[in-house]
Amino acid sequence: MIFIGGIHGNEPAGVLALDRMMSFLQSKNIPLNGNLYALAGSLWALENGERYHKHDLNRLWTKDRLLQIQEGEIAIEDQDTIEQIELYECIKNIIAQDEGPFYFIDLHTTSCETSPFIVMNDSLLNRRFTSLYPLPSILGIEEYLEGPVLSYINELGYVAFGFEAGQHDDEASIDFHYAFCMLSLQFTGLIEKKAIDINDYYDKLLSSSVVKRDFFEILYRYEINPGEDFKMLPGFVNFEAIKKGQKLAISDNQSVLAETRSRIFMPLYQAKGSEGFFAIKKVSLFALKLSAVLRNIGLDRLLGYLPGVSYEKQSTLRVNRKIARFFTKDFFHLLGYRSKVLDQDHYLMSNREAASRTDEYELETWFK
Repeated sequence: MIFIGGIHGNEPAGVLALDRMMSFLQSKNIPLNGNLYALAGSLWALENGERYHKHDLNRLWTKDRLLQIQEGEIAIEDQDTIEQIELYECIKNIIAQDEGPFYFIDLHTTSCETSPFIVMNDSLLNRRFTSLYPLPSILGIEEYLEGPVLSYINELGYVAFGFEAGQHDDEASIDFHYAFCMLSLQFTGLIEKKAIDINDYYDKLLSSSVVKRDFFEILYRYEINPGEDFKMLPGFVNFEAIKKGQKLAISDNQSVLAETRSRIFMPLYQAKGSEGFFAIKKVSLFALKLSAVLRNIGLDRLLGYLPGVSYEKQSTLRVNRKIARFFTKDFFHLLGYRSKVLDQDHYLMSNREAASRTDEYELETWFK
């Protein structure tokens, strides 16, 4: 198990919870059925109480940038690059020296008030494991964020997801992180069931949630442009229901209105960040089951025969939005594809199932 805390330096709760967890395991001399790693993501930012130095460390994990790191061609001009290289080498060494299966969990907090939730790339493997927790889960955030560390790890095929414990400065966020970590140790079998009583941890997370342990999908994101004067209206909390046309924020003295009836997700109440807010909707149980069936039978292999759809490379589709206008993004989501906008007329869609190392987890007790 690999926990990452503090990849944003203004989110120290995860690091504090990991320190508490490691101290508890050592003081009680609890044996581990495997290896446990607790990583602090951005040491400089944590020490200085800043989200990052010059670049968001959780937006730098793109293929091109990682290739530059591997070949030693990246210019080291800021603390964030130093931190990324060290974190990358650490993750690479763990994967090389250990046998797995691997579990990566990225610990975060938010600038707004929120009850705990899980955020993840939409793969059946991730869905299956995170269903163990009594928490709501957000699918598909990889469509809207460029270069988060979890997308890099998911592309390697491992179970990897994020946990958001609460507001940055709320002491309860540390407790929720700690409870989540302790549950994770037992869900994976890293510690024996008799080693700790997890009922209190489970109940703590269960009682914390303002919504049911459902899956939600992101409808849209409000992206803040460079130089834009953006301010959220005060008082919004995560998962709060919003109406179409409701005023949510002010941008350059103009009102920002909700595009549709939905729930607001991660409204921005801090100085740094490029995502003003997201809007989310609940995914029906029928859609979840249907997507699992369609992915398991490999229906996506036929997508290349659809008009306006072609394979850019294995498991990656190029979709002409004018020709394939009858096939919505929701249709491709069912089959495990998530999109990046190439230009006004084209999507590039990657299959999250293709990389999953499902066979490496089939003997795990939770998989049955």
